[in-house]
Amino acid sequence: MSEWRFKLLYDGECPLCVREVQWLRHWNRRGHLAFEDISGAGFDPARYAATREELMQAMHGVFPDGHMVRAVAAFRDAYSAVGLGWLLAPTRWPMLRPVFDMLYRIFARYRVPLGMFLGRSCDSGSCHVGSKTLR
Repeated sequence: MSEWRFKLLYDGECPLCVREVQWLRHWNRRGHLAFEDISGAGFDPARYAATREELMQAMHGVFPDGHMVRAVAAFRDAYSAVGLGWLLAPTRWPMLRPVFDMLYRIFARYRVPLGMFLGRSCDSGSCHVGSKTLR
């Protein structure tokens, strides 16, 4: 396997996040995408000059040189690393980018209740950081 080109920081306690990571792992045949679970006891957010709460508010990714991206950009780079960048290409288009960014902010804010609605739960409660409840 070759060295990773992008690392996705994900919440291993978030069932929707875990499902996405499992899917990306399936396509990560060349090993260009690395994964780091930010919910683990040994995870140190200071390595990324961030707090755990900041990292829990949106998906983050990091390049080998330390440059970080977040939200939709993290997904774009993760998908590109596994050869599926074309799936998220429309999120780069100038007319659609703001729409996708807004939709992601809504999703990230309500990811836990959306997961529960879809029959997935966060048993530890740690994925409630940065999330809201639907009313």
